Amino acid sequence: MNKISLIENACRDLLEYGVRGRREKCRDLAKRLLLGRKIPGEDPIFWPTGLLAAGLWHCRQELTSPATRRKNAGNFDDAGGLTDRPDGGAMVEKIDRALAAYYGRWVKKGMPLMYLDDLLAGETLLDMYLEVQGKETDFGADMSGEPLKKAVDRLASYGAAHPTDASGSFLYRPENGETAVFVDGIGLSCPFLYRYGEIFERQEYKELAVLQIVNFLSYGMDGGSGLPYHGYDMTDGLKYGIIGWGRAVGWLFRGMMGCMSSAYGRERLAAPCTALADAVTACQRQDGCFAWQLEAVEGPADTSAVGMICAGLKQGIAGGVLSGDRYENALTAGRFALERSVRDGRVYHCSGECEGFSQYPQRYGAYPWSLGPALEAL
Repeated sequence: MNKISLIENACRDLLEYGVRGRREKCRDLAKRLLLGRKIPGEDPIFWPTGLLAAGLWHCRQELTSPATRRKNAGNFDDAGGLTDRPDGGAMVEKIDRALAAYYGRWVKKGMPLMYLDDLLAGETLLDMYLEVQGKETDFGADMSGEPLKKAVDRLASYGAAHPTDASGSFLYRPENGETAVFVDGIGLSCPFLYRYGEIFERQEYKELAVLQIVNFLSYGMDGGSGLPYHGYDMTDGLKYGIIGWGRAVGWLFRGMMGCMSSAYGRERLAAPCTALADAVTACQRQDGCFAWQLEAVEGPADTSAVGMICAGLKQGIAGGVLSGDRYENALTAGRFALERSVRDGRVYHCSGECEGFSQYPQRYGAYPWSLGPALEAL
């Protein structure tokens, strides 16, 4: 499959999605001044664009890998053809420009952090930092080694100081007075925190990341299906949301895979990760898709769930965490399902944004949270 149009749309959405125009800003100001409403500010690195950044970096790695260079004797030019340029070609340059502009805009605004979700964007910042340290790429003055290190340190400190419940699990929206733990937080924060701990030899960050997952496996899972609830609350001891919401499974799978790059995480998470993979693949439909609620196989498919789960399977197989035909076949079928959902560089059949526990709008279209994971899975 040709991924060029997917990459181009992801680069565009990275810089445009969620950006408020003048009219929207004036409307927000009026609501604050005239109606006294509390309107959250614009978050430059919110989770949808964080997923796009991660997907684009994955494509960049594939385009610049020795295997790709040997296969293509170069990479793609602006017209979608091949070039023998050894630096990875114009498509890699396009990705680099988009990422530099995206993160540079955030840095110039003073690196505001609003939610736990923002830690997702730190994953690609770590990749960019390592690239710059290895003197492989110049992302510009705003994205040189010192600013990048300052940015990832700020994100890590924000994560370390984030409010938790009595067991040490991140509260998802403590700024609203909520006391619940959402599984989303695992996929959003744990891969960044674990990798930050790896790169800078900060064991406490690896432990913090793994603790989130261990706690959720203890308090947020359904014993019968082996699938997660959407979340739980330690204050009343109850589990919330539905069992096996597709993106909830994807967030958990993503977080677990991101914490098994070294022995510390692998020893603690490999077995439960395999168990989750088994429970998930048992719900895969004959067409290769995963439903918006995994066990509701006769309901609508959700390509955000398909993309996130397949990206996790791909990572687990490549890292040796998952082995066997079962996972290989599930990944192949899921990737074919994603390919069938692509039109004009967009990944359709994706469910709309969740609005809270048991609030899953049955609106389906093309969103960043299907495009970003698809870039990693395909």
